[in-house]
Amino acid sequence: MDNDFYFEEDKMGLVVTSSVITLEKNENNLIGISIGGGAPLCPCLYVVQIFDNTPAFADGSLESGDELLEINKEIIKGKSKSEVARMIQAAIGPVTIKFNKLKADSKKGRTLDFLLKKMKHKVVENMSSSTADALGLSRAILCNDTLIKKFDELNHLESVYKHLVEQIRRVLRSTFDLLQVFKEFGDIFSKMGVKELQQRASESFTKFGEAHRTLWKLGIQSLKTLKPILTDIGTFLHKAIPDIRLTIKKYADVKFEYLAYCLKVKEMDDEEYTYAHIQEPLYRVETGNYEYRLILRCRQESRKCFGNMRNDVLVKLELLESKHMQDIAKHLQHFISELGSYNKECLAVFEETRGLFPIELDLSAGAFTYESLEETLPPMTEDEVVPEEAKEITEESTLQTLLHGDSVASKATADSLLIQFD
Repeated sequence: MDNDFYFEEDKMGLVVTSSVITLEKNENNLIGISIGGGAPLCPCLYVVQIFDNTPAFADGSLESGDELLEINKEIIKGKSKSEVARMIQAAIGPVTIKFNKLKADSKKGRTLDFLLKKMKHKVVENMSSSTADALGLSRAILCNDTLIKKFDELNHLESVYKHLVEQIRRVLRSTFDLLQVFKEFGDIFSKMGVKELQQRASESFTKFGEAHRTLWKLGIQSLKTLKPILTDIGTFLHKAIPDIRLTIKKYADVKFEYLAYCLKVKEMDDEEYTYAHIQEPLYRVETGNYEYRLILRCRQESRKCFGNMRNDVLVKLELLESKHMQDIAKHLQHFISELGSYNKECLAVFEETRGLFPIELDLSAGAFTYESLEETLPPMTEDEVVPEEAKEITEESTLQTLLHGDSVASKATADSLLIQFD
């Protein structure tokens, strides 16, 4: 065919460099590429797609958009894509290909039209098929990706873990508050044991106080054992789940980008078929179809990134599911087991206090005799109201102090109080 028929190539500022590769055909007598362009409409023959797990894919030199120049040192310019395909199949042994490498910048493919198509996919993603069909957007739904649906599962899982962490914190906080009560009880009964004059009562109070102190020590040790469980679950909640959510968002963005390029390629193909059907020339095709080849390269790179991100998401989801199923069961078992062990230890400690009570006390000569009111009650202001129990202790302490005094005035006051009590 006469090469003067074609317009001068419009490379759109793209750079090409020549290179040569040799490929061994596979068992199907193929090298693994699809070819576009060629006579009678386009002056260039170019690679449309590199198929996975083929000699061309394994070699990695050829990419979508690269122009084919020679097959086994035979110039192919002016031939149709069908003729070139038959040349490759008819070749015996390795196939040597001379080609122009397209130095394409993917940023040039991010046109306004591309961004609108990407946004269109994001909108259509959550639509039902009937709604998309009614709006004429069914082509945008090229795949119903289950990984995107993982967002709902992650939100549910996050909610479950938030409630679980909150409940564990409540249990640990309540346990700590109870331990503080044990400690206070232990201190109070130990002081009573020191002050008590009667030996049996003193020993009973001291042992009972030590028992409560033991409960406090065992409880603190148990809380220290349980704290890593809360930390590990918190790490899963605040780091693992947000990380996989961010990865899925990145994956979704790459997916929409890849689908936008696929849609752009489809529209450009339809445009070529329409012009060919009405036998009208298409400028970009007659000048080398560099715009189309640029989109092909962008689609290939986007597809590669899409595949890598998908594998990354699948691996992280598998690890997340494994950690969720195994670690949470282990942590809950450990949590329940530790609380059960602590309760058993508490029961054993209380078993040792059996028989300490009841005891007999001489309240008039024992630990409950105070020399003055200042030892039992803090000073009160005029606005404070004295509770009934405080009044009873004050009256009893005052009565005992007065009854054991030496002065006549004290005895008289005691007699008057006795009369009032009667």
